[in-house]
Amino acid sequence: MLRCSDETLYTGITTDLDRRVEEHNGSLKGAKYTRSRRPVALVYSESCKDKSSATVRELEIKKLPRVKKLELIK
Repeated sequence: MLRCSDETLYTGITTDLDRRVEEHNGSLKGAKYTRSRRPVALVYSESCKDKSSATVRELEIKKLPRVKKLELIK
């Protein structure tokens, strides 16, 4: 999960966390959402066994209210 410069939270999946954060901060490969909210900072991550389980978990997190997402970060 990334915290954007406007204090919003962005959730996504990747196979290379460091590369993806760099893309969000300085490349056109970053998500459209984060491009206008740079810089972003990594505030939370989880490991999953495969892409399918990562996608399921991403959707679970995206459905959480902001308060619950902030609890995850702590």
